[in-house]
Amino acid sequence: MEKEKKKDNKVSRVIRILLVVFLLVVFIYHRIMLKKEAPLREPLGQMVEVDGQKMSIYTEGEGEHTLIFMSGSGIGLPILEYKPLYSLLSNDYKIVVIEKFGYGFSDVTDGERSFETILRQDREALSKAGIDGPFILCPHSMSGIEAILWAQTYPDEVVAIVGLDMSVPNSYSKDDFSWTKDLLTNFVAVGREIGLVRLFFPNSALPDSLTQNEKEIYRAIVNTKLINKNVRNEGKHILRAIEIINSQPKPDVPMLMFISDGSQTGGESWIKALKDYASDLPGAQTIDLDCGHAVYELRQEQISEEMRGFIESLKK
Repeated sequence: MEKEKKKDNKVSRVIRILLVVFLLVVFIYHRIMLKKEAPLREPLGQMVEVDGQKMSIYTEGEGEHTLIFMSGSGIGLPILEYKPLYSLLSNDYKIVVIEKFGYGFSDVTDGERSFETILRQDREALSKAGIDGPFILCPHSMSGIEAILWAQTYPDEVVAIVGLDMSVPNSYSKDDFSWTKDLLTNFVAVGREIGLVRLFFPNSALPDSLTQNEKEIYRAIVNTKLINKNVRNEGKHILRAIEIINSQPKPDVPMLMFISDGSQTGGESWIKALKDYASDLPGAQTIDLDCGHAVYELRQEQISEEMRGFIESLKK
């Protein structure tokens, strides 16, 4: 019995040593690769100073209307993430992708991440980039909350909202921000620092239509910023933002809301929240899509055509 116990302890010790060696090798490799990937992290758009740090603003195309693409939570590189959709629209409209702090090529900031602050910074970045409204906001996922707040607070700046499976106030509850989810996001953040994300970030997480070079750029950003402190902190402010939104009337702007099948969000409750929100807005339309949450790359052809028709109807 004593021999078996000693044998088990020895095996356990060997496993621990091998694990430490593995993590050390991964960490060293990760640091070497970060230096090699530095050229890939050169910004694709314009960098403007906001609150003493740099924010990334990308523009493409020209047209009567300016479409602002707003990132969902945790998207590594919004400029390339939403390209499958906006590239189909840039011949007719001015495309703008905002990369808020902690996203894409923008800096990671030490400042607080309330939605009022994020909105102020986004508007300031647009102003400093010389991009004038009014805008058609195109929020994905969590940025739907910011888009609604924007339309409520600055109605003259918002012509319409096109929701790309956007969130609305009833999309969330306190259970969505439990300690277990905090633990998971913190684990991913630690994995990024060590270099594990580099090894296990799947190709399936990248838009298929990107070129090989674009995929390498995307990975280079993910390897340095995935689930950083800005991304983690903004989620802690969402319930307060919802309180602010619910204390005011719903925005009186036309809305076109594309709704996923709910398989990657909250299922039927996610779909119901969006349809309920739109139901008492005279200028709101909903379109059901038979796909997951990344509607902008799974149904981009359909969405781009529907958007064109919707935007043309704004002129009437």
